[in-house]
Formats: sequence, C-alpha cells, structure tokens
Amino acid sequence: MMDLQDYWILRLVFVVYVLCVYIFIRSASASEGFESIACCADSNYTDPVTTLNYTTDYSSFPDKKSCRHLSETVLHQIRDENFRLFDINEGKRCYNLPTTLNKVYLIRGTFPSENAPGKGSFGVSIGVTVLGTVRSSSQDLRIEGVFRATKNNTDFCLVTEEGNPYISHLELRSVSEEYLQGLNSSVLKLINRSNLGGKEDDIRYPIDQSDRIWKRTTTSPYTPISFNISILDHKSNVTPPLKVLQTALTHPERLEFNNNGLEVKEDYEYLVFLYFLELNNSVREGQRVFDIFVNSEIKEGRFDILNGGSNYRYTLLNVSAKGSLNLTLAKASGSENGPLLNAYEIMQVHPWIEGTNQTDVEVIKKVREQLLVQNQDNKVLKSWSGDPCILSPWHGITCDHSSGPSVITDLDLSSSDLKGPIPSSVTEMTNLRTLNLSHNSFTGEIPSSFPLSSLLISIDVSYNDLEGSLPESISSLPNLKTLYFGCNEHLKEDIPPKLGSSLIQTDGGRCKEEDSRLDQVVVISVVTCGSLLITLVIGVIFVCCYRHKLIPWEGFVGKGYPVTTNLIFSLPSKDDFFIKSVSIQAFTLEYIEEATEKYKTLIGEGGFGPVYRGMLDDGQEVAVKVRSATSTQGTREFDNELNLLSAIQHENLVPLIGYCNEKDQQILVYPFMSNGSLQNRLYGEPAKRKILDWPTRLSIALGAARGLAYLHTFPGRPVIHRDIKSSNILLDHSMCAKVADFGFSKYAPQEGDSNVSLEVRGTAGYLDPEYYTTQQLSEKSDVFSFGVVLLEIVSGREPLDIKRPRNEWSLVEWAKPYIRASKIEEIVDPGIKGGYHAEAMWRVVEVALQCIEPFSAYRPCMDDIVRELEDALIIENNASEYMKSIDSLGGSNRYSFVMDKRVPPSTSSTAESTITSQTLSLPQPR
Repeated sequence: MMDLQDYWILRLVFVVYVLCVYIFIRSASASEGFESIACCADSNYTDPVTTLNYTTDYSSFPDKKSCRHLSETVLHQIRDENFRLFDINEGKRCYNLPTTLNKVYLIRGTFPSENAPGKGSFGVSIGVTVLGTVRSSSQDLRIEGVFRATKNNTDFCLVTEEGNPYISHLELRSVSEEYLQGLNSSVLKLINRSNLGGKEDDIRYPIDQSDRIWKRTTTSPYTPISFNISILDHKSNVTPPLKVLQTALTHPERLEFNNNGLEVKEDYEYLVFLYFLELNNSVREGQRVFDIFVNSEIKEGRFDILNGGSNYRYTLLNVSAKGSLNLTLAKASGSENGPLLNAYEIMQVHPWIEGTNQTDVEVIKKVREQLLVQNQDNKVLKSWSGDPCILSPWHGITCDHSSGPSVITDLDLSSSDLKGPIPSSVTEMTNLRTLNLSHNSFTGEIPSSFPLSSLLISIDVSYNDLEGSLPESISSLPNLKTLYFGCNEHLKEDIPPKLGSSLIQTDGGRCKEEDSRLDQVVVISVVTCGSLLITLVIGVIFVCCYRHKLIPWEGFVGKGYPVTTNLIFSLPSKDDFFIKSVSIQAFTLEYIEEATEKYKTLIGEGGFGPVYRGMLDDGQEVAVKVRSATSTQGTREFDNELNLLSAIQHENLVPLIGYCNEKDQQILVYPFMSNGSLQNRLYGEPAKRKILDWPTRLSIALGAARGLAYLHTFPGRPVIHRDIKSSNILLDHSMCAKVADFGFSKYAPQEGDSNVSLEVRGTAGYLDPEYYTTQQLSEKSDVFSFGVVLLEIVSGREPLDIKRPRNEWSLVEWAKPYIRASKIEEIVDPGIKGGYHAEAMWRVVEVALQCIEPFSAYRPCMDDIVRELEDALIIENNASEYMKSIDSLGGSNRYSFVMDKRVPPSTSSTAESTITSQTLSLPQPR
C-alpha cells in the first residue's frame, strides 16, 4: 500500500509533467511560422533569453571558408559570435525561407558592427523588393521588414554594391494581419519601434509572441512621467504585449518625438502606429483629449483614449514625410490632462516588386539541381542565387522585362566547365529563344522532349561528348533558325531530313577544329604583317619628323598652312582580324584661325568652350570647338574625346575630323551639323519657326539609340557616354541624328577593375538617380538619360524647368503619373497632336517609362530600345503611307488616330526619384 509521502511525490511528478507539456505545447504554438538562423554557428542552439531554437546556415551555404569570428567587449560583456562574409564578386547571395502563401511575416537581418571586415555597402531585399542598404556602422544594424508571402518560399538577399556583404542572424516571424490591411502589394520597412517609459532595454519573445523588438525610450524634450501599474481589464489580443503597454510617457501640455536621425525619405509613404492605454484609473472619458500632429500637420483632432469607454486604443496614420517625421501630441482645449502615449511604430511603405515568372524560376532551379549532381563545385552554379533575372541576374541568363513578369529568354552556359548529362528540364523553359551549351564536357544524349510550342530560335551543343542521335523534336521546332552540334565524337551522323534542307542553318555535325587552327594561322599571319606595317609607318613618320627639323616642310594644304596626318590604330576586335585605322588630322593654330576667319561666327557654347563655324580648303563646313580659359573641362576631356573618336566610327556618332594642340590651345574640329541640336529643334528658336513633326522625331530617336547601342556593344569593351541629353544629339542636313560630345565618356567597368566608383558626371534633369546616389556607373546610366530624351521628344518640354509650377519642375516626375494612368495625350507636345499614330506613340512612351526606372536592373538595354523604336517607326511610316494614299483620292491632308486606351506595362518602382534643385550644382549643359 502506497504511503502518504509516495503519494505526494507521484502527484508532484504528475503536475510537473503536465506543466512541462503545457509549456512545450504553448511554446511550439507560439513559435509556429518562426525560422531562426545563426550564420556560421558551430552548431544548432537554444537562445537563453528568447528560448528560441537557432539553426546554422550550412544547409544554404556549406562553405565554411566564408565564416568569420567576431569577439569584442561591449558594455563590459564579452560578445562572441560568428558571421558570414560573402565575396563581392559573387553577386547577390540569398537565403530561401519557408513561408505560407498569403500569410504575413516579419523578417529581420542582423549585421555586425564596423569591427567586422567587409567595409562598404550592400543592399538588402525581400524577394526582389529592395528594403535598404547596409553601410559600415559603429553598432550592430538590424534591417526589418513586414510582407505578405506570395508563394511557399521567400528569398532574403544581400546584393553587392561597394563592399562584401555580411550577416550574423536571420529571423522570420509570423505577425498580425493588421500591419498590411489594405496594403497587400506592399512591404513595410521598420524605421522605429519604441516602448515609451520602459525600464528594460529590449522587450521581445516570449513576452512579445511575434518576437518584435521594442526599444526602451525614456528621453524627451520635456519632463516625462512614467507609469507602471496593473491593468485588470487589459485585452490579450491587442497588438503590443501587456508589458509594453504598462508604461507610458505623459506631459501636462505636449509630447514630441523627433525622428530626424532615421532614414526618412520623401520618396516613400509612411505608416505610424500609435498605441494608447490609459494608466490612471481616475481619468474618465473626455478628461484626456489631445491633437496628434505629424510634421506640424494635424492628423487626428481631439483624440480621446477613453472614447467609447474602452481602456485601450490604437490609431494608424498614413503620412508623407519630406526628410523628417516629427510626431507631436498636444493637449486640446478644455482637456484636464495632457497627452499620453505608450508605444509607437513607424513603417516605410515599399511597393512589392514582382519577381521573375514563377514557372521560369521553378524550371531554372530544376536545371540547376540537375546540373549540381555532377558539378557540385562549379562556380557558375554556386553563384546562382535568388531571382534569376532581377537584382544581379544570374551568369549566363538573359531575360525579357518588357511586359509583365520577367521571363528567361537566353541560356548561355558555354565554356562553363560543366559535365554529366544535359538536364532534361531545359526543354521545359517555354520562353527560351537561345540555348548555348557548347564547349563543355556534357555526355549522354540530347534531351528529346522539346515541345512544338517552344520558342527556341538557336541551339548550340557543339564541342561536347554527346552520343546517340539528334532527336526528331529538335528539327521540328517551328522557330528554329540555327543548330550547331559539331565536335561531338560519339554523336551519330544520321541527320533528320529537315536539317538537310536550307530551312535551318547548321554545321552538319562537322567539327571545325582544323578550320579553327587554320583560322588561327591566318590571324597570326595578318597580325604579324600588321605589326610590320605599323613599324614601317612609325619609321616613316619618325624620318619625316627628323627631316622636318632640318628643312622646311614641303607639304602644305590650301593657302600654305601646314597640316599633318596622324594614324591612330585600334586593336582588332574578335569579329575583325584586320587592323582598323581612323585618320585624324592635326591642324596648326594658324590654319584654324584662317578656317574660322579669326573665330568670326559663334554657333554655340558649352562646358568645354565656344563653338565656331568654319570652312576647310576642300570646301567642307566644320564646327570648331575651342577650349576656353575658364572651362571646367581640361586636358583629360580633350584627350578622352580625341582618343575615343580615333577608335570608333558609326553613322550615328559625330566623327572627329581633326584637332589642334598648340600654344596652350586645345581645339577639336567636327563636321558642321546644319540642323543644329535636337534641343534647339524641340524648344529653341528653330522650334518657334517650324515644329518638328512626329515621324521626324521618331527617326531622330531611333538614330540616337543606334549610336548609343553601338557604344554600349563596342567590341572589346563597351563605352558609356555619361552625358546623354538633347543638346548632345546633333542633326545633319538630312536630319540624321548623331550623338556628340564624348569628353565625359568612360569604358564600362569590368570585373577586376581596381576602382569602378567614378566621380559623378552628367547634367541635372538627365542624371540617373541610382548612379547619383551610389556613384556606380553602368550602361544603364545612359539608358536613364536616353529615357528623359524620349520624354523630351514626346512632350517638347525641357527636362528641368524651374519656371513652371513646383510639381512640374522635373519632366520625369510630371510625366510618370499621366503615363501610368494611360493619359499620354496629356503629355504629348500640342504641336504634334493629331499627327501621330497611337500605337507608335505608345511604344515610345512605354520604352521611355522603362528607361527611367529608378533601379537600373529594371531598365532595358539599348539593343532592346532600338528594336522597339524600329517597330514604332515601321508602324508610323505605314500609317503615313496609308494616309497619303487617301490624300491622293481627295482625302484630308492630315491624319489623326483615336488614342489607344490600353494600360501600359506595370512598372516596379521602389523609389520615385526626383532630381531637383539639389542637383543643380552638377556640371551645367555644355
């Protein structure tokens, strides 16, 4: 028989067991939807403060070489933790976290202090929505966002900018739906979360079941009164935890909270959550009434915490902030007590940006998984992280962003050191146009399941070790134009009948290795001969120069003014094995003065100096640009333009005829452009005499785009203009557009460059906001400027005009709302209304809108822009021919089309950037 002592022991054990089960179930329930990652931790562990379980990130990044250790003394305590430091050359690095569709989550990344290596800055994004930038700081930085999951997994990405990204902790928490009520397509970035009057440094889980971190705030410009009493009628389902609401700040007259030190930018909307709980039981309804102001603007008048008898209230303010967000609670007239506030949160609203087409994402990830089976250490595959198209696109992948979600159109994995079978899932990429898997070590058979619905135009699987036969499905592809499969030793030579016809260009399976060797011999021979020729030319020039010192120069031009000719050679491109040379004449100063009649006719002036009209002895009219003594540009710009135009020629780039560098005079000579600049023809004096019609404007836009596209795709190394504007687009006698003024031009930064951050150059109104803020240059900076030029062409307005009303200063910001509302007739130049085809106009406007996206990743490349403008011009010309045929039958001599009211493609903009008066200190138009 059990004695009494045993009975009580068993009962105690049972109670403890039940309590443990209860605590476990409660804890498991509370932390459902939680993910806690400790980067580079030695092992999984339980945090002693929060009791939450943290796991290592080795499942995402198994390489321990990127792990670093941080050990320092903080507030007399030893801080000892690990963090992960990524390489800047790896592009973006993403953690993929499990989420539930349509559920609301808080996500938070922690980044160590400045004692961690990896200086510089990097971006942080949820999916492809940029949340903020991490810069070196004297204290740990947390970036936190609230979002609604759009799928069953979500990426948290670190995007390289100027430094190596690093992170120590990543936390995902499910939170209340109330954060995103009415804002399903937005992401909220936390700016401030304050526990007013609190006595503890941080309040978080398990006190806050969503593990929000409430920071203690007790200081104020006024003397606060703090309360901490029991609340019996407190409801458990309110947003902040009870411990946060049990303290408050109050004042007899007013409370002020200044948030100037936070990242408050005028480009965003803000949500301000204010939490109130009356802590004085003696106060009744109507006795604590106050007004709520944000930046001196009243948002809530005569607010009463006890309105309706409830002891708890919270209010949500939707505000716009312009550089500051100051919150003021002021006692209302007739109130007995001053204002009281327990806690508040400030959230910055970011539009949710749609990622790449989900089907394409799933398929390309499947391709990666299949390739990784035999290519675990492949650098290309290891760099594939996050969204394949947006924010640092994957290596080897090209995407189309022109309409709706981005889709993958090109997969180029040539020379990527890949082995094993070609992934069968590559046939599931329904938007793919080109597939290049050449020069690898792929084995096995070519996948045979290419569907008839495939859009593939080109396939290249040459120079591998494939076997079997060419599948019939490839030769049946309806859009296929080229197919190369040579140099696969074990691939059978039975070619499908269609490949034997002329419908598809193919190498017939033959290996061109021997031909390549012959080509190499030819190339070496040509280059050798070219080198001998260069040596000979230099020798002749040297002898001539030597004779010139001894005897008078015998060669004169025209009226006896000497001119020499310099041959400046450019390196051969990969497509051209013959050495190119551009003849640039070196004029004497005396000859220049004679040609311009002592600088008689001034035709313009820019940052370099005045431009004069002149005539050479052969009758050619020229524009002579003379550097002035007060010019902000100097020898660097002079040499830059001289060297660049000595190496490139294109019908849509202004050619350089010659130069003079004598007696401290720096002069450049160009062909005279009789129709001046596009700027003058749009809103200068010539525009007052004759309006530039729409077809001509469209033709000019296309010509300028072709010139820029040539620069951006220049063989060997792309060139970035850096000062695209309408005054730098000149028009010859036939109105052919020519891009001019290359003084600021630079070669595009490449991997391995020691310093890709350049001094910002450009002109106010045209300057790329991303380039201006990050100082990181790319071809997309020219694209933004060209988008502004397109808006000029459409509207006939200047890009920056402070004579207009304040909301119309910036052409970009004035035009955007009309375009997005499908009201482009509101921005079209009145002088061309009724004289354009709606479809052609829409194409130009849509291209312009894509060009001026705040983030360069969302802008098209110049080749894509050229294609769109070509299509627009074809549409316009066809419409013009149709109307002419009507005219010949006695119709009207004007044509007008009803505006197409279709909605343009949605643009993803996380920041509406306006370059206004603060950028007017940039170099002025030249």
